[in-house]
Amino acid sequence: MDEPTVDTVLTPELISLEEPPAEKEACIEFLLDRAVEAGRVTDRDAALDALLAREEETTTGVGKGIGIPHAKTDAVSKPTVVFARSSEGVDFDAMDGEPATLLFMLLVPAEGGEEHLQILSSLSRSLMHDDVRERLHEAKSKAAIEETLAEAIR
Repeated sequence: MDEPTVDTVLTPELISLEEPPAEKEACIEFLLDRAVEAGRVTDRDAALDALLAREEETTTGVGKGIGIPHAKTDAVSKPTVVFARSSEGVDFDAMDGEPATLLFMLLVPAEGGEEHLQILSSLSRSLMHDDVRERLHEAKSKAAIEETLAEAIR
């Protein structure tokens, strides 16, 4: 199987320019609903259960204002990343105590273990760069967000 690229896992309908809810679980549902609407999720309840179970295991707030709720589940048809920004910030229990303002949800099929790790590690690495985070905060369009992430995740 081909390695997933940012343009196959993050399509325009998976990028939200709307303000997500400020409460963590509601925010996760908001992100999940973008994937459901894009036809990427076959079973919303199962996907939500997998995401919430993962949150209970360990925080998905990686620091520097980034939250990456993620799960491996049979409820998703192909690797999917959903993106939203929060002006208020969402408490994802990050080690640095900072609320997450850049939100990425990563869903991969249950058998896609390697893909999951590849996407997660490239995303995490690229988001450690201040300029990438600044560009994502300042982007005015879905296209600008897509372009920033495509350049950042190689």
